[in-house]
Amino acid sequence: MELDELRQLVTEALADLKARDVRVIDVRGKTTITDLMVIASGTSDRHVKSLADNVVARAKAAGIRSIGIEGERDCEWVLVDLYDIVVHIMLPATREFYGLEKLWSIEAQPTEVQIYP
Repeated sequence: MELDELRQLVTEALADLKARDVRVIDVRGKTTITDLMVIASGTSDRHVKSLADNVVARAKAAGIRSIGIEGERDCEWVLVDLYDIVVHIMLPATREFYGLEKLWSIEAQPTEVQIYP
């Protein structure tokens, strides 16, 4: 499946269950672990779990298996790794605390190196 199709599948799975404030961040060139990060909020721990389950189910129906799912025990932050896309579904307070959008949206700044004789 192409990256755009997978992105569409993930965002539709989140929209189906009314995820809030869905953001897609292109992280190619910033990391080699994935191409896109999708960040969304759920209104409760049950909502976060349901959103994650729906993403996994829709991906599985399309023939895509998740590499891993983390955080299902507490459901404050559930991560679904679909290899090309990593999906973060969080409670609003957890999302605000960690600030992933800000972290991954920062442009790389050239580092000045000084060499001393």
